[in-house]
Amino acid sequence: MAERLRLGVNIDHVATLRNARGGAMPDPVRAAAVVSAAGADSVTAHLREDRRHISDEDIRRIRASGGLPLNLEMAATDEMVEIAVRTRPAHVCIVPERREELTTEGGLDAVGGEADLAPRVARLADAGIQVALFLDPDAAQVEAARRIGAGAIELHTGEYCNATGAAAGAELARLERAARLAAELGLECHAGHGLTLDNVGPVARIPQVVELNIGHALVAEAVFDGLAAAIRAMRMAMDRARGTVA
Repeated sequence: MAERLRLGVNIDHVATLRNARGGAMPDPVRAAAVVSAAGADSVTAHLREDRRHISDEDIRRIRASGGLPLNLEMAATDEMVEIAVRTRPAHVCIVPERREELTTEGGLDAVGGEADLAPRVARLADAGIQVALFLDPDAAQVEAARRIGAGAIELHTGEYCNATGAAAGAELARLERAARLAAELGLECHAGHGLTLDNVGPVARIPQVVELNIGHALVAEAVFDGLAAAIRAMRMAMDRARGTVA
């Protein structure tokens, strides 16, 4: 039987909903507990420079709750590195960030940013944190991640999710090639961005991918079916695609 695929659930948009009105509801820490009870493997939260959804206090409380491992998404800035070293999440995923974007628009330029990324990745790794770089499925970027010293990459699946017909097949092939290269280089391979119940199957079947990080689609489904039910449905879709249904 194939290796079971891990599921990380991004809870950013629980905080987005809270911040739309202010106050404390819905609580991302409660969401993290639901994520755990529903069978996910980790909680992902993106602490943005402008704090538009997840806050520093959210991160502190999630860590203090003693629940699932925290995957902290963050920009490669000195401020964020210091927060991560102080907070000690299990994992960090370094992502590109622009204040004017609605959501992350693509992968890091690890090739062009190698000199700036390498010391920050080393600082995080020295603190015992697994570091992933969020990358487009491009061989040069994957090779740069290895030189930089990251232990993992997360492949940006947004182009695949937005494509249709033959273009979707071409984007899937890019993901497959990048995942194979990552495994050959000794990098753990994750994937995420834009994945839904309708499109997750082909990505879940890529054997070198060991983890998917999914957020917006789950919170969107939770409006109608509840967060736990949305997570269980995604877990089942992933397991069926991977051939790991008990």
